[in-house]
Amino acid sequence: MKHVILLLAFLGLMIKGKAQHPPIFEGLRIDSTNFSLYDLPISLVKYTFREPNINFLCIHDDEDTGVKAAFEYIKFSGGSIIDCQYGGARNFLFYYNEEEFQTDPNSIYSNTGIIKGLEKYGRADREVVKNLKELSNTILKKYSEKDPAYFFTLHNNADGGFGISSYLQGYELESYADSLHINFQMDNDDLVIVTDLALFNRLKLDNINVVLQSVDAPDDGTLSVYSMKKNIPYINVEVQHGHFDENLRLIKIATKALLETYPNIKHTSTQ
Repeated sequence: MKHVILLLAFLGLMIKGKAQHPPIFEGLRIDSTNFSLYDLPISLVKYTFREPNINFLCIHDDEDTGVKAAFEYIKFSGGSIIDCQYGGARNFLFYYNEEEFQTDPNSIYSNTGIIKGLEKYGRADREVVKNLKELSNTILKKYSEKDPAYFFTLHNNADGGFGISSYLQGYELESYADSLHINFQMDNDDLVIVTDLALFNRLKLDNINVVLQSVDAPDDGTLSVYSMKKNIPYINVEVQHGHFDENLRLIKIATKALLETYPNIKHTSTQ
């Protein structure tokens, strides 16, 4: 009954034109966890279809191509999507004690990263850091009540900005990469990032753009760095906005690689 009420409420929002991430289809279960980052309401919405399979995490609320591709994937293969919804923006923007704060939602998984993320746009405040750390813990718990077997994230980027070439020697993210495999027939902006050598070697066989994150990557508070420190396999399918077909293709490739590399994950990743 709970899921029926949630679905009806969500459909009501769609009618009013407020829903951010359609489509909704019969049998999709919806469960929301709400968090108040001072004056910024955040909803962690988990969509589940059929039996748990792969659990996707979409943290930026302006990156809808990945969300839509994930919906298409779970519609046929089952699984779940955790979608962070806070108004269709990229960054968290909020006020505390009449002062504006801003940060990237993917910089909140360590105290060091939280401080760096806040200082990029202004200053860090002790209470704000504490609240952002609480939010990151809420996201991690939403993803998996127990220790996660992996993290599978979805991100989108702009044309000609961030891409696999960003990790080449002499470029801004050089220190974040241990190894690269580049398919020059692919768009530079479409790639997969992993923190696990076994996954990297498996994905190279598919001849896709793939990055193996360096064990010495600076602590910027990202989930990938958090995962590496915790020795948790991490996958990020990163695709240019609007590249829906490629987004779905890379999700399928990365999912297959994950389940072949760690065959027990399918039964332990989502509870």
